[in-house]
Amino acid sequence: MAMAMAMAMAMEEEAYIPEEWSEAAATIASASASGGITAFICGPKNSGKSTFSRHLLQLLLPRHKRVAYLDSDVGQPEFTPPGCLSLTILDSEATDMKPPPERCFFFGDISSKRDPQIYLTYIFALYDHYSTTNSGVPLIVNTSGWVKGIGYDVLVDMLNHIAPSHVVNIRISAKSKNLPSGAFWSQDGDARAITLLEINSARQDSLNRSVLVHKDSSHMRDLSIVTYFRQCFCGDMNMSSIKEIALALAAHSPYEVSVSAVNIKHLHCEVPKAEIFYSLNASIVGLAVNSEGSEHPPRCVGLGIVRGIDTSRRVLYIITPVPSNVLEEVDVLLQGFIQIPACLLQVQGCVSPYMASNVLPGI
Repeated sequence: MAMAMAMAMAMEEEAYIPEEWSEAAATIASASASGGITAFICGPKNSGKSTFSRHLLQLLLPRHKRVAYLDSDVGQPEFTPPGCLSLTILDSEATDMKPPPERCFFFGDISSKRDPQIYLTYIFALYDHYSTTNSGVPLIVNTSGWVKGIGYDVLVDMLNHIAPSHVVNIRISAKSKNLPSGAFWSQDGDARAITLLEINSARQDSLNRSVLVHKDSSHMRDLSIVTYFRQCFCGDMNMSSIKEIALALAAHSPYEVSVSAVNIKHLHCEVPKAEIFYSLNASIVGLAVNSEGSEHPPRCVGLGIVRGIDTSRRVLYIITPVPSNVLEEVDVLLQGFIQIPACLLQVQGCVSPYMASNVLPGI
């Protein structure tokens, strides 16, 4: 299947924006909050949070020229590969609608359930970075659909730390899956200066039941990873299918990285020293910089595939689209649970697609 066709099939149908959504987005876009506009979008899984966030973004950009987007959905982020939390600044005059994030952290899993506390640490760090460097620029905070149990507590902590000007609570017909009505994040139930907008999911059937958009999340994550590593090659290279990209990656010259030059950190688990190489081989790692000190989480500059390991020389071979001048700053490799898509591993005609002797100079 052609890559363009695959991506087209993975994308949602043309977004339907009901009048209720348009009015809610217009209320936010026309606001003149003294501390700036911060819109917090929440609701259960598949309720349309990302669709509403994109609609609001399109409405805000012409009016404010620059809009910040804090993406807290590690499973299906808008501007990064899966497993990342990011803050992206979008410019109305920019031609690239998927610019690199201004600040990014590699969480290393597709759900915050793996470690809610670290997840919150990253979210708070992203917001604090925004508030010190882009204060006044409208901010959209898109969230995941985990709204029950610990997920609810995480959402409340996010709301109390960020203190948005607007909260959009998207509700579906299955009431048991919704967040509570009103200012659920406040102990006294008082929204105070926050404008609360409660809206229904975009589509309902004849019985007023929500018609949710069920996506093949696993397939979309695989496509996102493939698209990310497609950036290893020039845009004008003729690679129209996933198979062609897989073959090109298998033949691509990796970077040589000495283990002594980086700090290898395993997220969410402990790996015995004797098994570190086995764990890293044929895995996706976050390429991070820890130059700001131990009190700050290492910022992620991109992802890499550990294509092979020379254990005798203690050298890793890594494929990444991150520019070499940025790679020079990398001093931390973060390994989580983001896996290489099977479609990139199943390369016919290659004896060992993730082992090679043709390498580029070290980082």
